[in-house]
Amino acid sequence: MSNSRRQVYRRRRFAFFGVLAVILAAVAYLTSSGLAPVSSTAAALTEPPALTQAAVAPAWPDLGAGAIGAVGFDGVLGSTGDQASVPIASITKMVTALVILDAKPLTGDEPGPDITFTDDDVDIYYDAIAEDGSVAPVSAGQVLSQREAFETMLIPSANNYSVSLAVWAFGSVDAYLAAAADYLAANGLTGTTVADTSGISAQSVSSPADLVAIGELVMANPALASIVAMPTADIPTVGTVTNTNKLLGVDGVDGIKTGTTDEAGACLLFAVDVPVGDTSVTLVGVVLGGDTHSELNESVLSLIESVKPGFRTVTLVEAGTSFGTFTTPWGQSGQAVAEASESAVVWSDTPIESTVDVRALALGEKGDSVGSVEVTVGSETVTVPLVLDQTITDPGPFWRWTHPGEV
Repeated sequence: MSNSRRQVYRRRRFAFFGVLAVILAAVAYLTSSGLAPVSSTAAALTEPPALTQAAVAPAWPDLGAGAIGAVGFDGVLGSTGDQASVPIASITKMVTALVILDAKPLTGDEPGPDITFTDDDVDIYYDAIAEDGSVAPVSAGQVLSQREAFETMLIPSANNYSVSLAVWAFGSVDAYLAAAADYLAANGLTGTTVADTSGISAQSVSSPADLVAIGELVMANPALASIVAMPTADIPTVGTVTNTNKLLGVDGVDGIKTGTTDEAGACLLFAVDVPVGDTSVTLVGVVLGGDTHSELNESVLSLIESVKPGFRTVTLVEAGTSFGTFTTPWGQSGQAVAEASESAVVWSDTPIESTVDVRALALGEKGDSVGSVEVTVGSETVTVPLVLDQTITDPGPFWRWTHPGEV
């Protein structure tokens, strides 16, 4: 083969393989880029709105000490005066009732077992009179149901019935006091000590915060909650008894217990249902150390009215609200939206904080989970899933081939 023919052959070989290399490279590029996964896109987050409101100032009385709370809310919502333990007078009977029912439950409106009173109960009656305590009549051989006996203890605040019921349930007052100490400890009521069943002893003491907790325990017991809401009751052989709580039925007040001694002053543990939107909140409060019950009642009504506006229903998250936006390099977009609505009843300036977590997204179907929003209200946290509001589809090979740096 001549040199010229050999050179032509080489040139043709080089050209062929060069073209082949280009074709193979192009095929490799088109294949790899056309099939390459697209990069994930981070969402641009939307700042949740501020939901915390201004503080509400309860209108506390000028004298004494007090606290107020609400069923379902931790601790107390507010307090005034010295929060140390002080004599609580006949509010002590609510501890007596709770401890007895812990040992001998009474369900709803059922009467419970019959209790036959004896000469010992007549002696207890005269002892209570000698102590200058409040009493209700009793006679040997008298039979009352457990519920009727509880009504006689709590509605007219009969000291003698608190003793008789404690002895019926536990065998002796000392045995009752031991059970009461265990009950108080088990319920974390460390500021409360009972030295008797009725509260005529100044050694029966509690703190305002403990009394709010005791009131909530009372309102959680259907039998007790119904009894303390009764203005009157007709008791066999005893007659009609009248509730010492003159606020019952006024502005929604439905309990709980009065107390009066020289050491304690005028005291009231109260409960009231407050409408909030389409629901209601049960307030439980206490005011201790008042001068008279008439003045105390006026102060309690003013306190309740000042507290009511502090409750509101807050929409924490509304279904469909966007908390983030995805915008892809190929021009599609989608929203990270709340899957469901959540609301809460909030008191005063309880802090409300929201945290949004949205995952980066490449492709997705409508309804796919893309993150969550957590809303913390006080000590409670609500979590709502975030979902994609519309499908984000693959951009296709042509976009990949023309945007190699964005794949």
